[in-house]
Amino acid sequence: MTTVSTQFVPLTADEFRTRLREALAIYVEAMRYPPGTAEQRAPMWLTHALRDGWRCFAALDADGTMLGVAYGYRGSPGQWWHEQVRRGLVKNTGEEVAGHWLADYFELTEIHVRPRSQAGGIGENLLRRLLDGVPNRHVLLSTPEGPSRAWKLYRRVGFTDVLRDYHFAGDPRPFAILGRELPLEPAAE
Repeated sequence: MTTVSTQFVPLTADEFRTRLREALAIYVEAMRYPPGTAEQRAPMWLTHALRDGWRCFAALDADGTMLGVAYGYRGSPGQWWHEQVRRGLVKNTGEEVAGHWLADYFELTEIHVRPRSQAGGIGENLLRRLLDGVPNRHVLLSTPEGPSRAWKLYRRVGFTDVLRDYHFAGDPRPFAILGRELPLEPAAE
């Protein structure tokens, strides 16, 4: 359960830029990336905040420290992730499946919670708030293959396999592309 003192707040692009260092620190810690990854990713995250349909939510503790962050935007042709996923879908499932998923989707680009704050409902709360009111037909995301808390969350809220064991250019790890129709059903009480 999420603690009572956790607040979930939308961040404007300006607020996101102001808190970028904090958000990237969560990303690096949660993904167990090496030092220096944050500096490498910062320009990309700032560019993402300029994309059509971009939105962001943060989870804050009682004193305003960020515990988690989630953001995404409308996916479209010409974006690196879109083109990578399209290539994989066409190769493995055909044009029709690629067209179905990529015609009108929201890309859940990043969702991360500090490891010490995981397993308390923060990730699901961030995901639900981020996707609430998104006008797109589908939501898509990529996640490293293998068992994790993230996998359990995605399955619990109804994400299904779109493409498995996919290798993005420049990353040796296998990823899964998961998706589902929008809107999400209300959270179980």
